[in-house]
Amino acid sequence: MVSEGWLDDRRFAERFAESALASGRYYGPRLRQEMRRRGLQPELVSEVLGRVLGSAMRPGKCVLLLNAVFSGFSFSTASDREKRRAIGFLQRRGFSLSAILRVLRATEQY
Repeated sequence: MVSEGWLDDRRFAERFAESALASGRYYGPRLRQEMRRRGLQPELVSEVLGRVLGSAMRPGKCVLLLNAVFSGFSFSTASDREKRRAIGFLQRRGFSLSAILRVLRATEQY
């Protein structure tokens, strides 16, 4: 099946990563973990994610996700509980805490 082109780990890895990012299901380290869990080799995962994540982990993506799930969220006026929920949501999607806080503070300055 491999010689016929029916089984291709590289193609699967690329499609899986693109689909996960487009759907908002996984990002960053979490995406890497899910790909490894599905049996893909670490070298292949690193190669594919190097290409695919380059544009997907932009701060704008973090803001879009936040606005999609927590519309009207304002970091300066949100309660501690709301802040924890929003930050936890973004961390589960693979964004680092420092990146999340940087984006949240930057959006409050406008």
